[in-house]
Amino acid sequence: MIKLNNEQDFQELIKEPSIVMYTAGWCPDCHFIAPALPEIEAAHPDYQFVSVDRDEFMDLAVQYDVMGIPSFIAFNEGKETGRFVSRDKKTKEEVNQFIDSL
Repeated sequence: MIKLNNEQDFQELIKEPSIVMYTAGWCPDCHFIAPALPEIEAAHPDYQFVSVDRDEFMDLAVQYDVMGIPSFIAFNEGKETGRFVSRDKKTKEEVNQFIDSL
């Protein structure tokens, strides 16, 4: 997973098929899904996975209307193509289902 370092990189990264995961270090639900992320990534090699710390990049979270974390937003060619955003804990199966539905 690519860890976002600055907002300029974000615009470049989302030009490619991407799954952006909004997260935060203090988020227990983010820690819950973290062990499954390598398997999720391996199951979807057509996407690059990008981790965005919501607290560090609050402007991006506001821009994309992300309030609950973890949240997953799919992008391609700089445009949003799908989202799995809620305040609820997410399972590996739910994340895989979301990506498969794109």
